[in-house]
Parts: sequence; structure tokens; C-alpha cells
Amino acid sequence: MNMEVIWNFLSTQGADFGLKILGAIAAWIVGRWLIGLAVRLIGAGLEKGRKLDATLIQYLKSIISVTLTLILVLAILDIFGVKTTSFAALLAGAGLAIGAAWSGMLGNFAAGLFLQVLRPYKVGDFISAGGTLGTVKELGLFATTVLTPDNVLTVVGNNKVFGDNIQNFSAEPFRRVDCVAKVANSVDVQDAIARLRPAIAAIANVKDSPAPDIEILQFTPEGPLLCVRPYTHTDHYWQVYFDTHKAIVSTFGAAGYPVPETPMAHRTVG
Repeated sequence: MNMEVIWNFLSTQGADFGLKILGAIAAWIVGRWLIGLAVRLIGAGLEKGRKLDATLIQYLKSIISVTLTLILVLAILDIFGVKTTSFAALLAGAGLAIGAAWSGMLGNFAAGLFLQVLRPYKVGDFISAGGTLGTVKELGLFATTVLTPDNVLTVVGNNKVFGDNIQNFSAEPFRRVDCVAKVANSVDVQDAIARLRPAIAAIANVKDSPAPDIEILQFTPEGPLLCVRPYTHTDHYWQVYFDTHKAIVSTFGAAGYPVPETPMAHRTVG
């Protein structure tokens, strides 16, 4: 009986249904190609005008792509006879299930809108947000794409970014590089500081103003701990960070300073 029903369907409507499937596949392929082309052209037009920054352009491109894709899906459903009103009624009937499933996406979308308005960061900024540290590659419709210092592309939901602390290391023209240097108790601390000042100032990309901070940070059993804090542009942070440590090692080595050692505890034998 089931085979008879299937045969009747194939003999009467099979060809029409097959054509609809092929038409839907063709519509999806061509539609997605046209959407990609349209988004690229619109993006090129916005970039050519130079009135909008890269962050807002990427966000607008995401909105346009999602909107056009939704229209394409509705058009493909119409090929199978599913009307827009029927589709909307189906979504309404799903009710709580769909609302729960999409609540996170809607939260990310709303957070993305606030991020566009408040602009705590833009494409190219080095930030710490949503538990991720790196350079912003895109502020999208639902998520922010960040390239971490170890070259890992990380996508963070906008809702998580907006709901957490945001640190923008590129917002100011320069930042401080924090390093430490320990000297032995037998070393003249003022002599160590005097030797370090010209060595740190000579590092490439270290700013003259404000001048590097080199002071006693704290005292330890091994000897005084110095803070060595030059200032530099954000783009040169890691270069200055590593070069500062190299300068400390070479300066103390040239001065012949002994390596700090933990004092041994003496016990009296009675």
C-alpha cells in the first residue's frame, strides 16, 4: 500500500517536486553569489567615501548580508508553496522554544548595536574583552572577531563583550611597559639605577617624555627589587618589553653585579 502511494506521488507530482528542488538549489547558489557581490560592492562604495570607519562598515555589511539571506530563504520557501504568512504563523506557533533558542542571538545583536553607539573600540584596536586579548578584526552583527597575540582567530559574542570589562590598549597614544629587576644586597642600588637609566632610554621606540620610571619597588631577602617602566606606543609594546629585559641583563652583567641569592638560615647546634 505504501509503495502504491509513493508510486502515485512520483508519477503525478514527482517531476514537479524534483524541479522545485533543483530550482531551490539553483536559487540558493545564485542568490548567495549575488548577495556576496552586493555586499562587496556596497562595502567598496562605503570605503571609497571615507566617511565611515572600518568598524561601522563591517557592521553594516553584516546587517545587509543577514537581511538579504533571510529574503533569499523566504523566496526559496515560496518555491515550495510555503507563503510568508504561513511561515510567520509557524514561527509564532513555536513560541517559547524559538524564543529560548534565539534569546542569546538577540542579546548579541542588541549588544552589537550598543557597541556601535558607544564605540569602546574599533577595528585594529588591541583590546581585552570577554576574556580574550588581541587585535580587533571585525565588530560583527552578533560577535566580535579578535586575533590573539599567538595568531589565533577568536570569535566572542557581543553580549559577553558588552557584559564584561573592556580594556582598550590602543585608545591612548602610549602605554607603560612594566618590568622588574632584582639586585643583590651587596649591590649599590643607586649605582644600579644610574646605570639602567641611559640603557633603558637608548632602547628603540622608548619615549623621552614621560621618562622611564626606575625606582625601588620593594625589598626581598635576596635584595632590592627595582621597577623598570619605560613608555612606548602600543604598536611597539612587546618589542620594548623584550628589549628592556635584554638591557637589564646586559647592564648588570657589564657592571659585574653578583646574582641575587636567598640567604641561608643558620641553626645553632647546642
